[in-house]
Amino acid sequence: MNNFYRKAQFLLSTPDLKSAPLDQGLEVAFAGRSNAGKSSAINAITSHKALARTSKTPGRTQQLVFFRLDDERRLVDLPGYGYAKVSLQMQKDWQLNMQRYLNERTALKGLFLLMDIRRPLTPFDEQMISWSQHQQVPLHIALTKADKLSKGNAKSILLKTRDELEERGIPCSLQLFSVPGKIGVDDAHEILNEWFELS
Repeated sequence: MNNFYRKAQFLLSTPDLKSAPLDQGLEVAFAGRSNAGKSSAINAITSHKALARTSKTPGRTQQLVFFRLDDERRLVDLPGYGYAKVSLQMQKDWQLNMQRYLNERTALKGLFLLMDIRRPLTPFDEQMISWSQHQQVPLHIALTKADKLSKGNAKSILLKTRDELEERGIPCSLQLFSVPGKIGVDDAHEILNEWFELS
């Protein structure tokens, strides 16, 4: 079943919902700060080297980017936020377009939130978590760049983050993720399979 994600193809990118695909079928959105490794994670999950554009300069994803899996299922790469070297007005525009997508898109079945394991639960992350709670959209969190820490430290941060979210009554699933370390791709597939209703 995990070979299913290798079928991913770039569909379109758009600055707003006006040019987005029809709001039907099933979509999973990927969100995260501009330096969280979001595009790299999408490439790892789909077994593509350059499906989602990656760059050493954070903030390259500046639009809503849709990837087709089949006629009914899509991945959506949301604009990175927080580190992009662009005007304040452009950052506001990105945030507004992202909020509109998250608030209005009925095809959205889950939010895949990526956080740098060295800096989890930033204000932006908290904003996305609050939104998912308010909209009652399933939330999955991947702590990226787990290879930057020892296995013991990475697991400790995972457990600490999980405990904090549980204490606050936030329902979500959580995992470690690393592209160079090849950590967590199978876990990500399991969540996506559930959201995409794949048996």
